[in-house]
Formats: sequence, C-alpha cells, structure tokens
Amino acid sequence: MRLKVMPNDFVVTERADLRLAEAGPWAVYRVRKVGCTTLEVQTRLAAQLGLARRQVVFPALKDKEAMAVQFATLPAQAPPHLQGPGFEAQRVGYRATPLSPGDLQGNAFEIVVRHLLPFQAQAFGQALGSLGEWGLPNYFGAQRFGSYAPEWGFIGKAILQRDAQAALYAYLARPFLGDPPAVQSFKKQAQALWPDWAAMMAVAPKPSNYRSVLTFLKDHPQEYRKALNLIPPRLLSLYLAAYQSYLWNAIAAHFLGGIYRQAGLPSGTLRIAFATYPLHTAPLGDEWRFLKSLAVPLPSYRAAYAPEGLAESAGHVLAQEGLALGDLKARILKRAYLPRGSRALLAFPTEVRVEAPQEDEHFPGRKAVRVQFTLPSGSYATVVIQAAMALALGTR
Repeated sequence: MRLKVMPNDFVVTERADLRLAEAGPWAVYRVRKVGCTTLEVQTRLAAQLGLARRQVVFPALKDKEAMAVQFATLPAQAPPHLQGPGFEAQRVGYRATPLSPGDLQGNAFEIVVRHLLPFQAQAFGQALGSLGEWGLPNYFGAQRFGSYAPEWGFIGKAILQRDAQAALYAYLARPFLGDPPAVQSFKKQAQALWPDWAAMMAVAPKPSNYRSVLTFLKDHPQEYRKALNLIPPRLLSLYLAAYQSYLWNAIAAHFLGGIYRQAGLPSGTLRIAFATYPLHTAPLGDEWRFLKSLAVPLPSYRAAYAPEGLAESAGHVLAQEGLALGDLKARILKRAYLPRGSRALLAFPTEVRVEAPQEDEHFPGRKAVRVQFTLPSGSYATVVIQAAMALALGTR
C-alpha cells in the first residue's frame, strides 16, 4: 500500500462553524495549501503582512504532505486575497473573535490508495465500510510523533522528568523522525562536538533557533534550563503533546486489549510510527455501546480515569514509563504546557464512499482505489486507512 504518491492523492477539507458576520475585528480566510505545513504558512503570512505570528490564527495544523483546505483568522485590515509559496488564501467573511479548535466540526478526506494487489483493492473498500459501523481505536497517527528520537525516546518525556540537560541535548543533538535532512546532519555533527558551543554554532543552520540557544550557552554554559526556555513555546508545546499522545495511545491500547481478551474478540495489530497497537477485527458486541461513548482523558497531572479498568491501564502505562500522574506537568518550562481535555476512545468514519478499483498508472500491474470519508476533528485519516488495510489483509 502506498499513500501520498501525488500531491492530490491526499486531500483534506476542514469543516468549521464559522459564524461569519459582515464586519468585525477578525477576517476569516479559506486557505488552500500544498507542499508545506500549516506552521510554515502561518510564518509566511505573518512575514508578508508584517504581523506577529500570533496574529495569524489557525485552529488546527495540517501536515506538509496533505493538500489541505483549512481556515484561518487575520486582523480585519488584511487584503481580501493573499498568496505565497505553497498557499493561497481568500477572505470569506468576518468574526468578532479568532477561530479556535472548538469551532471545528471535522475533516472531509479524499484519498487515493495505491500499489494494491487486486484482492487487496477489492477487500479494502469492504473493510473501510466495516469501520464506519464498528469504529476503530482513535489512536494518534504517525504525524504526531515527529519529535521522537529513535533508540532514545521523546524530548517531551525528558522535560516532564525535569531533566533540562537531556532535553537540550535531544533538541540540539538527537535526530528526530520529523527533522529535515539539513537538521539531521547538524545534529549528527553536534553529537561529536557537544558541549563545544562555539563549534556547534559554526555548523548550525542559518537562520535557526539553534543559533539563538547556542549563543546563550556560549555565555552561560551550564544554564540548561534557561537555554531550554529559549526554544519557541509553540515547539515546546508540540514536543509535550507528542509524548502525551504516545501515552494516550498506550493507555487506550492496554485498555482495549483487555476488553478484546475478556470478550473473546479476535484482534489484529496496527503499526503507527515506531509502536504496535491492537485493533479489533470483528464487531464489538455488547461492549460497543459503552465503548462508543467513552472519552479517555489526555494524560496530565489533573487527569482522572474511570472506569476502573481504564484507571488500571493508565497506572500500568505510567509505571512502565517510570512516571506518575503528578509528574505530568512541565514544571521546568515557563510558557509551554501539556494540553488538557479528553479524546473519544473510538473513531467512526462517516460519509464513506469507495470508488471501483482502477489500474494504478504509477505502479503497473497494481490497483488504485479512491475513497472519501469524514472524521471528527483530531482523528487521523492515515490510521483509518491503515486499519482498513489490516482488516482487508485479514480477510484473505
């Protein structure tokens, strides 16, 4: 199976309750982007208009590889049409307040799944329809884990453990899954140079926040905590959210695994980034109504887990990580925090449509299938596609 072979193979359209007005202090824009992240578009818009980044408000992030249509709010005096490298924005109205995640209603996806064998292409559509009925674990997708360092772990965990030196070393010298090649090259050099801050500065990318941190360390070589807080808060927040998402996945997986075993349900596996999670491969039966309505708290020091089985799973996962709930607070950071809230345990694709398999023009002898479906905000289409393929392979 291959995804995102061509730019228009993966299209996501944001749905939001815009509540538009004819005038207001904030202008709402429909933004179409391709080949760049939402954060890159935010930076480019701010630079183009001479605004602070915080004045360009996107309620959700979309990754670089997706062709996305999403919404943003800008100060009302911004021009009606804006464009730049990889994006185009059109004003659609005004609001009294900026858009927030609470205004989002979900995302509609149109995806081409490629490089399928004939039997896979046929079974895939049926499996996707089954997920609409049964649901699937609402795991965070691989896009969430770009700050994972292979064979080491998460910078977010080091922050929660209050190990500023380890976190700073990870930031400057441990290649992350999501790092571009130039950053990976710098970090490999930094490993050999640590802690020669001047030598690291000589090979650091220009421009970059790495240079700001290293400039400070040259004058304050042991002030790791203060240096860590020079990393942009938006990045620190993403690092924390990535580790929190990993914990949530692990708690959900442990809890659901117990449910499957107790109910005698067959289960398969789902590989997401570097971890493997259980996936039910048959209807959930009597447990379905209970699990469908269950929301699992995002791990934080104030999270309260119920029912008892879920609390046991949270305790088990945290113990394996060498943590307790009280540790889940970023005490060494000044302006970045773990998100709070909860997440539905199961996700249910709706408005599912599967077109007939076609010959794959990019992979001769293989099939391509175009599918459409809608998901609630925060759920991952890539996880849905992976789960449908796992079910399809299980039907052979």
